[in-house]
Amino acid sequence: MTSPHYIDGHWVEGNGADCITVHDPSLGEPFAELRAASVEQVDQAVVAARRALPGWKNHSASARAAYLRGFAEHLGQRREALITLQMRNNGKPRHEAEVDLDDAVATFNYYAGLAEQLPGRNADVPLAAPGFSARTRLEPVGVVGLIVPWNFPLVTSAWKIAPALAAGCTVVLKPSEVTPLVEQAYGQIADALGVPPGVLNIVNGKAETGAALSSHDGLDKLSFTGSNTVGSLVMRSAASQCRPVTLELGGKSAIIVFDDCDVDQAVEWIVAGISWNAGQMCSATSRLLIQDGIADALLPRLQAALENLRVGNPLTEEVDMGPLTSQGQWLKVAAYFATAREEGLECLAGGKNLDRPGWFVSPTLYADVPAHSRLWAEEIFGPVLCSRRFATEAEAIVLANDSHFGLVATVCSADIERAERVADALEVGHVWINSIQAVFVETSWGGTKGSGIGRELGPWGLAGYQSVKHVTRCL
Repeated sequence: MTSPHYIDGHWVEGNGADCITVHDPSLGEPFAELRAASVEQVDQAVVAARRALPGWKNHSASARAAYLRGFAEHLGQRREALITLQMRNNGKPRHEAEVDLDDAVATFNYYAGLAEQLPGRNADVPLAAPGFSARTRLEPVGVVGLIVPWNFPLVTSAWKIAPALAAGCTVVLKPSEVTPLVEQAYGQIADALGVPPGVLNIVNGKAETGAALSSHDGLDKLSFTGSNTVGSLVMRSAASQCRPVTLELGGKSAIIVFDDCDVDQAVEWIVAGISWNAGQMCSATSRLLIQDGIADALLPRLQAALENLRVGNPLTEEVDMGPLTSQGQWLKVAAYFATAREEGLECLAGGKNLDRPGWFVSPTLYADVPAHSRLWAEEIFGPVLCSRRFATEAEAIVLANDSHFGLVATVCSADIERAERVADALEVGHVWINSIQAVFVETSWGGTKGSGIGRELGPWGLAGYQSVKHVTRCL
């Protein structure tokens, strides 16, 4: 068994203790095996990144931008292979895998553009005191460890790799052991472009590999996307070194539907917010708040829409929703179905695992779910929608904000002034108004409360990999 780890510009076999079995979730069957990286190999990757840092950060910004545009171009050239691999390993429907590929391409192109602007970001600072001058210098934070999840592997890696390289940082990337194959494209592209050895390193593995990376004293920053449970461990590792972290964690997001909303449009936005990627999104709008005046018309149509979603194997069928990506997630969602039955929740659609090969569950809708229910409060990470009614705008805001998370929200209303007012009152990092969850690289991504620390995408994503230095001179 070999495992392609990309360390210091070379592909090497893994010699860690763990064996990674890669599954096709539509069949529930393995199709690849990898040997994890050892702790020593993680160290080799960090050492290589440290050695490459001086040369990479002193590359001209335009040279780094050219490499990033090369990543975007090569991703496009590998389009069909990467789309198919995501369909097979993630279970994504084709249209979703296509969006992921396009998002990754757009991310590298965007940060190439920002990199080209970096020389102009060293700016004079006006001082009130006479006899002194000052200037600001933006520098790369250094060697960064990037740990990414399995739900959007190609995209989440791009969101981290592109700004880090644009800023002049060197990188050690640890993909999820559930989906370790698609990110190998980044190492292959680095090879093809002649990216200097050590600038981008990729180590695959399970918890031991992630812990070795997050606790390594050779890192200057950690960026993690994943569960709150693992995020807290990453934060503890960072605290022991007093190093900065970016954490993009969980969510339990609300979608608010006011009674002046078009019912058919509302159904479209609600279904997209809970069924995209089979609900395996930190941004899934899994708490549906419906104003009393529209609830009786909306719920039956929503029930029918969820029941009519085509669920199946994206490689052999035309589907709207694929399987859950791992058996562990399939079992977790099944446990929530059991909890719903124990709590006596009213199930309008779904509420069960599908009786077929693979890790499929039915799109699910529960009505009148109380705030004390585990399904209302906890992140399920599956196509499970919990609804309840509200009477007034003020009540909707209180219900939406009553959460330990604060990642995103959606507001649906024909009254745009009201929708904007509600958006401003929601305690989250991103709000959509009368829209599906369209994510643009120019906007920020991240949340409040338990949903994390820091922001990705936009200029904020680049700033997360930069250190600010001031130089003050006596005239």
